[in-house]
Amino acid sequence: MLLAISVAAVAGVLLLPRIPQDPAYHVFADQRTLLGIANFWNVASNLPFIIGGLAGAWLVASRKASGGLAELRCAYLMFFVGAALTGVGSAWYHLNPSNDTLLWDRLPMTITFMSFMAVVIGEYLSATVGRRLLWPLLVLGALSVVYWSWTEAQGVGDLRPYALVQFLPGLVVVLILCMCTAPFSTTGSISANGYIWGMLAVYLAAKLTEFLDAPIYSALGGFSGHSIKHLLSAAGVVILAAALLRRRPLGRIYNTDRQAR
Repeated sequence: MLLAISVAAVAGVLLLPRIPQDPAYHVFADQRTLLGIANFWNVASNLPFIIGGLAGAWLVASRKASGGLAELRCAYLMFFVGAALTGVGSAWYHLNPSNDTLLWDRLPMTITFMSFMAVVIGEYLSATVGRRLLWPLLVLGALSVVYWSWTEAQGVGDLRPYALVQFLPGLVVVLILCMCTAPFSTTGSISANGYIWGMLAVYLAAKLTEFLDAPIYSALGGFSGHSIKHLLSAAGVVILAAALLRRRPLGRIYNTDRQAR
């Protein structure tokens, strides 16, 4: 069913007319220069992304992520590395918003999207399948951004593949969460599924604040919706790190090399 829905989504999007990048996308509500840094808050609000991504990567690389599966260690690591790189790429983009700099914002974002999908598939359906899907998914994600950038340079911009990369993983994850129970116990009041639902919730909230960039800036008088989007998205990174610290595998699913032996 998941495969059929994915194929249908791909076919449906590709039947749509091409979607060029709207030049107005680069015009943000908060364009203040502080400390000599253009668009200061849209740049600085990426710092939690970088810190959260690096902390999560250290957590996985140091094998302290006892709430994960050994077979998916690379997927966890790529998620956090992608998050840290997204913070760097987004900061670079907001210093001088344009299609050229947006490329370096979107490329690492695809790493987080695709790694996240591989993680959920691996944890809920099959660790082997999740591990094997990781690199093909990462390549497809990167190609979607390269394709968009190339078509923009040719004057026929097309965001359709990137739109699939951004939103199809969320649809797949929601379907999996509705059908399956995570093979983990937790040490707190949050269920194993609750962590993933939490990540989806803050992502949706981030997209909403991005859409309401100018109204939020007017209402708060100093902080824009786009800056809040960065903070909410970084919170999603922290939630996965918390899951890897607080969950415990159930049954015969082992999370460390020592247990596996």
